Amino acid sequence: MKKALVTGGLGFIGSNLVKILISKNFYVINVDKFSYSSNLYNVKNFSNSKFYKFIKLDINNKKKISEILKKYRPDVVFNLAAETHVDRSIDGPYNFIKSNILGVFNLLESFKNYIKINKKSKLIHISTDEVYGDVIQGRSKETDAYKPSSPYAASKASSDHLVYSYIRTYKIPAIITNCSNNYGPRQHPEKLIPKLIYNILNNKSLPIYGKGLNSREWIFVDDHCEALIKIYLKGKNGHFYNIGSNINVNNIKITKLLISIAKNKIKVGKKVKISFVTDRPGHDLRYALNSKKIIKSIKWKPKTSLIKGLNTTFDWYLKNPGYFSNLKKKDIIKRLGSKK
Repeated sequence: MKKALVTGGLGFIGSNLVKILISKNFYVINVDKFSYSSNLYNVKNFSNSKFYKFIKLDINNKKKISEILKKYRPDVVFNLAAETHVDRSIDGPYNFIKSNILGVFNLLESFKNYIKINKKSKLIHISTDEVYGDVIQGRSKETDAYKPSSPYAASKASSDHLVYSYIRTYKIPAIITNCSNNYGPRQHPEKLIPKLIYNILNNKSLPIYGKGLNSREWIFVDDHCEALIKIYLKGKNGHFYNIGSNINVNNIKITKLLISIAKNKIKVGKKVKISFVTDRPGHDLRYALNSKKIIKSIKWKPKTSLIKGLNTTFDWYLKNPGYFSNLKKKDIIKRLGSKK
């Protein structure tokens, strides 16, 4: 049985990855510091599994991380521990520097020592398409320059550079992935799609930044997780892999699709209407990835259409009201990132 250590496994992508790894007969060690976006509800269906172990820990604790690596000897480390919300990074960048840069540094130091006793292990560092910055035309390739626009994106770009420097200098077996916007079950409602679903379910207006024309490449979270596992099994150490769906949709269309989906499932309240709000500073208009490399070399491609994925996502939140009750209300409804 293979062992996987997942950092940030109580969060959105992390918990979905843990779920899929267990279904594929991995023993999973979940390391999470339990921040505001972590949610034990995300792992309730497998928290008692004999193939799962949760350890509350910040990846900045190099000593403890090193002890865990030596004790459990994972075959792969998936690093998803990160602060991820752009608006929060505008209001307070420090936590992003601490988690996304210093945390990765301490994880790298621990992993660098660990591979001396387990040379076959791999580190998969999960990053974002936002490191490429605004892409008005075309699609970003793995060889394109980084031009991050927000403190969040800059901290992720820094972590990517740090990981690659350890690959080159210390020869650690690691791979860097850059994925487009994820959506799906278990995502914190500070992000667009779960925020809209929460507001629809609670008869609230639907706040959209600016004119709603910002375009994102949307990928269903399970498709992303399947890609990560394939990259671990077939990817080449030292390489970057873009992971995208090639589906770009602006925020207005996403909102209208969700309203339409909701009307087929529930009685939608009268207050559920689009409300344009002041845009956030430095808001990139468009992200788009060129994912030909992973499609050709790893033989992966996304399976979930946008409509199917949005329906699955809406159904999950509709059937799991306990998810929201595990979060602080201020973290759901408070507007962040509005500083001029």
